[in-house]
Amino acid sequence: MEMPVPNPAVLARKSRLVERLQKVLPPDAVIFDEAETRAYECDALTAYKCPPMLVVLPSTTQEVSDVLRICHQEGVPVVPRGSGTSLAGGALPTADCVILGVARMNEVLETDYANRVIRVQSGRTNLSVSGAVEEEGFFYAPDPSSQLACAIAGNIAMNSGGAHCLKYGVTTNNLLGVTMVMMDGTIVEIGGAHLDSGGLDLLGLICGSEGQLGVVTEATLRILRKPEGARPVLIGFDDNEVAGACVSDIIKAGVLPVAIEFMDRLCIETTDKFAKAGYPDCNALLIVEVEGSEAEIDAQLDTITEIARRHDPVELRQSKSPEESAKIWLGRKSAFGAIGQINDYMCLDGTIPVSSLPFVLRRIGEMSEEFGLEVGNVFHAGDGNMHPLILFDANKPGDLELCEAFGAEILKLCVEAGGCLTGEHGVGIEKRDLMTVQYTPEDLEAQMAVKDVFDPAWLLNPAKVFPLAVSQARRDPAPAAA
Repeated sequence: MEMPVPNPAVLARKSRLVERLQKVLPPDAVIFDEAETRAYECDALTAYKCPPMLVVLPSTTQEVSDVLRICHQEGVPVVPRGSGTSLAGGALPTADCVILGVARMNEVLETDYANRVIRVQSGRTNLSVSGAVEEEGFFYAPDPSSQLACAIAGNIAMNSGGAHCLKYGVTTNNLLGVTMVMMDGTIVEIGGAHLDSGGLDLLGLICGSEGQLGVVTEATLRILRKPEGARPVLIGFDDNEVAGACVSDIIKAGVLPVAIEFMDRLCIETTDKFAKAGYPDCNALLIVEVEGSEAEIDAQLDTITEIARRHDPVELRQSKSPEESAKIWLGRKSAFGAIGQINDYMCLDGTIPVSSLPFVLRRIGEMSEEFGLEVGNVFHAGDGNMHPLILFDANKPGDLELCEAFGAEILKLCVEAGGCLTGEHGVGIEKRDLMTVQYTPEDLEAQMAVKDVFDPAWLLNPAKVFPLAVSQARRDPAPAAA
């Protein structure tokens, strides 16, 4: 079989770009060897792969500015990348793009305990932000399941949450300011070490923009005092719908746990084998954690226990030690990895009103039978952020496409139930062609008009978020009539 002959014009463009980039970056920060660029051909949505033209790994905001200025002048698209943990294809390259990775930008730049603020480079991992302040009794609240690996840059891009977002909110509630580089290399400061900025809420626009508007290089984050104590309780049920009803009743009672997590039997059994968490034998499991003083914890758990008993739980068990609490959370945090050991899967993140949990769980079970694919349900039940894990066989022809069709129906169900397409994973490529399910053409036009302002040539993170045909037309407008 003959190998395709490289296009001379493409090779010349790549060579010129490498030469220019090597003048503004250290030698090892420009990766252009095809074998080495394959390490960046996908993110955590591994069903799709595409090696980029080349990869750059800057270490400073100025280096990012220099890279973007050169790419802007050359008309080369740029895909920002944090740690590559996106489950929606948010960091998937195109063949003609430069991947701009921020992994080397991982320093703590400033810590202000008096004002409860920390400023970090955006490549710093989520968990290491808390690690930098824990000795002083502080922590950073958003805690995605991938927090050991995921970068603050990606958290900001996707407005990530985590198990404890019910009480503390998601990234946007804990982000105070950013340093961002525009596609033309302009460096801008948005927000800062204060509660709110005057004028337009540009920070709210940037958080969750999926790398469409600029590349965030530094972030000013809110840090909080650690609570006096925290304690989870395990509540097992024979039925998913009953567990969903229990969640709804806890929220309606006005109790605000720090987290309410849900797992169904498939996830319970698989995760328990993996993490040895000691989970009960049941069809649905809730992990409900509260925090505060011992008296506050006892009072909250008494109310939660009373509500749970109305739903006839098969088991109700409070943690008795910090070690047991850690084991309980290790199980939940290991869920995605545990499922990955038994099968290929696609993880969704549609969000629904808490009151709709029983109905949506029932419909997902019915659709599972209709499509002939198993589903493991594990999610942030307190705020209705669903994470169905659809199991499929990547080596079986047609299985991926069937899985995608099933996933699309689940996301449509979430919107029909009064929710939305994504809670924290973002749209990326996974949901871009479902955007019309949630948004009208006028809604999408308004969103794209904002991108026009920040990135007129549509060079930042191409082929993401918006329906492909629409965004491609925006990037390559029809020539004007003669």
